[in-house]
Amino acid sequence: MVIDAATFLAGPGAATVLGDYGARVVKIEPPGGDRYRTLKGTWHIDYNWLLTSRNKESLALDVSKPEARQIVHELVRRADVFITNFIGDQLVKFEYDYDKIRELNPRIIYAHISGYGTQGPHVAKRGFDSSAWWARSGLMDFVREQGVIPSTSAPGMGDHATAITLFSSIVSALYRRERTGIGGYVSTSLLANGIWSNGMLLQGVLSGTDVSKRRQLRGVNNPFAHVYETKDGQYILFTVVNAEREWPQLARALSHPEWLDDERFVDLSTLIANRHALIELVEQSIRSMNVEEALSRLDEFGITHSWVMPNGQVVDDEQALLNEMIIETGYDDEDYQRTVMNPLHIADEKKKAPRKAPDVGADSRSILRSILKKTDADIDRLIDCGAVLEPKEPSS
Repeated sequence: MVIDAATFLAGPGAATVLGDYGARVVKIEPPGGDRYRTLKGTWHIDYNWLLTSRNKESLALDVSKPEARQIVHELVRRADVFITNFIGDQLVKFEYDYDKIRELNPRIIYAHISGYGTQGPHVAKRGFDSSAWWARSGLMDFVREQGVIPSTSAPGMGDHATAITLFSSIVSALYRRERTGIGGYVSTSLLANGIWSNGMLLQGVLSGTDVSKRRQLRGVNNPFAHVYETKDGQYILFTVVNAEREWPQLARALSHPEWLDDERFVDLSTLIANRHALIELVEQSIRSMNVEEALSRLDEFGITHSWVMPNGQVVDDEQALLNEMIIETGYDDEDYQRTVMNPLHIADEKKKAPRKAPDVGADSRSILRSILKKTDADIDRLIDCGAVLEPKEPSS
């Protein structure tokens, strides 16, 4: 059993993957619901919650009350994994700290997620993936054109990557427990994952070259790693790493073999010196075609590229569907007929069919009955004192 006592996304995301592979996941959230539920804005459903809280049971507890903390401790004694992102004094205040959890269950895997790590002046600093993973790691500094202000990240971009790291730490610790019988503490942070994601550029800095700084001073404008617009307002990214091999093919793909004889592009060093001229020529050529024509030509000649696919089309991308990156849920509910699957694949290990994310406290009574063997009278007392929330039945 997994106790998901974390909030928002990175920690709960790791619990989601565990649930996808069959773990029983008890989601502990406050009576008012996890604040992650509020990110839907004015949309009529909590679509973020549908993704990250599938295959979970919701137990709504007011952990400021000792009776609620006692319930958590009773669950901990029976659990295999405890996930939290509480930081600083919160851990001790709500009795979520590792020493307390380990005392209750020495075999448990305690998985801690933080914004900035467990040491240093920012241990208790609140962090989200946009701030700790994207901005603080240097990624945001690099991903911009010369003279342009940095762009914000996509929602959850760093959280989902960090969730997979935490999942990997948990299953590694579970494997060790199988061999030794010993539980343990695993952790990661948004900042650590951002720095890892930015590792190539940062290793360059450590070696004495700052590509991000150079990009802002001089611009890069590599014609082989550039975004080009098509006639119908779509975009194509070139990712040509072996330019020596692909440059002649590119000239032919765009029906301009004469470029190969142009003195400005006679060899790669001369071409790079005249890169702005080549970019302009390629832009004109790509802009003369719609996206289907351009993609077909580039594919035909083996040019490394990708369509910058709009989100509205990603969910219907044949490649994503055939590889079960987007899957059917089996629900008739028009708001939850499909969902995004986690990116892991283990041969001969089927993932669990998605169970729709629960309402706040939807499973409080059943969890207390089935796991802790509480009687209805016990549960009623916990509800009456405010330690547990059970959703009220809708009025007829």
